[in-house]
Amino acid sequence: MNGAQWVVHTLREQGIETVFGYPGGAIMPVYDALFDGGIEHLLCRNEQGAAIAALGYARATGKVGVCIATSGPGATNLITGLADALLDSVPVVAITGQVASPLIGTDAFQEVDVLGLSLACTKHSYLVESLEELPAIIAQAFATACSGRPGPVLIDIPKDIQLAAGDHLKPALFPVEELPKVSDADLALAREMITESKKPMLYVGGGVGMAQAVDALRTFTKVTGMPGVSTLKGLGAFDAQDPCYLGLLGMHGAKASNLAVQDCDLLVAIGVRFDDRVTGKLNAFAPDAKVIHMDIDPAELGKLRTPHVALQGDLNEILPALQQPMSIESWRKSVMTMKNEFAARYDHPGQPIYAPLLLKQLSDKKPENAVITTDVGQHQMWSAQHMSFTHPENFITSSGLGTMGFGIPAAVGAQMARPDDMVICVSGDGSFMMNVQELGTIKRKKLPVKIVLIDNQRLGMVRQWQQLFFDARYSETNLSDNPDFLMLAAAFGIPGQSISRKDQVEDALNAMLTSEGPYLLHVSIDELENVWPLVPPGAGNETMLEKVS
Repeated sequence: MNGAQWVVHTLREQGIETVFGYPGGAIMPVYDALFDGGIEHLLCRNEQGAAIAALGYARATGKVGVCIATSGPGATNLITGLADALLDSVPVVAITGQVASPLIGTDAFQEVDVLGLSLACTKHSYLVESLEELPAIIAQAFATACSGRPGPVLIDIPKDIQLAAGDHLKPALFPVEELPKVSDADLALAREMITESKKPMLYVGGGVGMAQAVDALRTFTKVTGMPGVSTLKGLGAFDAQDPCYLGLLGMHGAKASNLAVQDCDLLVAIGVRFDDRVTGKLNAFAPDAKVIHMDIDPAELGKLRTPHVALQGDLNEILPALQQPMSIESWRKSVMTMKNEFAARYDHPGQPIYAPLLLKQLSDKKPENAVITTDVGQHQMWSAQHMSFTHPENFITSSGLGTMGFGIPAAVGAQMARPDDMVICVSGDGSFMMNVQELGTIKRKKLPVKIVLIDNQRLGMVRQWQQLFFDARYSETNLSDNPDFLMLAAAFGIPGQSISRKDQVEDALNAMLTSEGPYLLHVSIDELENVWPLVPPGAGNETMLEKVS
């Protein structure tokens, strides 16, 4: 085997069955090895789409996603997807071709310092400098992507190393690192804090899903009776039917969620980053609460909020060690009263389609195990607020980076990972155009991805902020020159329909959900509809704007 064949062989040894990519000169030997290498390759129409598809694949399964690109512009196009994976702790391995070793540093055709570019957006990056180290680097890359806090790893392979004869090479194996054990003293202190608390709140993030600790969390909530809230990436970790689950927390969080956290005396933070979009004004966040912070990453413990006890380790071991019945009925009753008092209302005047109601109807109708992907903007927040998810793997959105153009390629990756489950992309007209070329990927593979395109002919979230915080000076947010989206989809062989009235919603959703192949449902909404509530930047979470005319 040559080096390129070793790459494909090692991918198979890692259990990889599907990869996403785009060929080019410096990665051509790997593509030659993929031709009959026993791994399914999905040709995306831009390398950014390939990286996000790999991310969607990983998010939908918990497995490592793999993307491949050539040198220069191919590699640079991967960077946004890798940054997204880093901020959302998603295990991805990116393999890039590089110009031949003797040409590195000479400004050769399509030469870019990919190692240098990737350092800020990966857990680790490798430039392969010899054929002999290739098997070990690939094995180590997969172990690194999965160990501890998951994340992306990049391997840059010069073309001459891909072509070099490698019959003498030997396979390598690097085990995933074991997680540290929490001390008995720290567990005892945390149990004592839980026992003494009268108004505890669970603050749950994406780390629960990544640690595959959803069952442990749900058992913990059932035993303790603690009410809880979720970050954007933590949605699906709670049992949505739990009467004391309040929903999304933070800038666009539910009013009850924000008020309950502000009033609690104990904040049990599980797999979270204390992100600014969640906490609002940091020194005013849960001001009277003691904090227990559980996380796999020691860098997060005390980074923004100093906890009274920090627990680094496996959530599947920590949560059972802390669960105990609590006498908090008065607090639970207060939380449920707030939840009912501030529940979302769906009465909306006139005939225009009200996006929150449409998304709630979609949530009620979709199959229980359907995967929802979103792009970024108002539709993303409405989806988080008004849809329910049975598991974190069923809600895939760009949380930390906020990548427009995320939805369609993420749906492609999720559909490849879970061919028997329905995948629905909820997008906006601005985000949809960012990676619209991936409709070609859907067509080529005949993927039955459903797309709900919410169209207000505006960059909706930017327009909302311009209205509220920039004196309604609407600079470059008008998208009234959008294309005919149905005609655009039809060019890729994707049928659909367009609706603009409430009385059309029911039949349109049914038509989309019962369609056998891909489908585009184009939904026109009022350009001035806003996402509520909203915590203004720099304010405490109790300071929520609820409606501004």
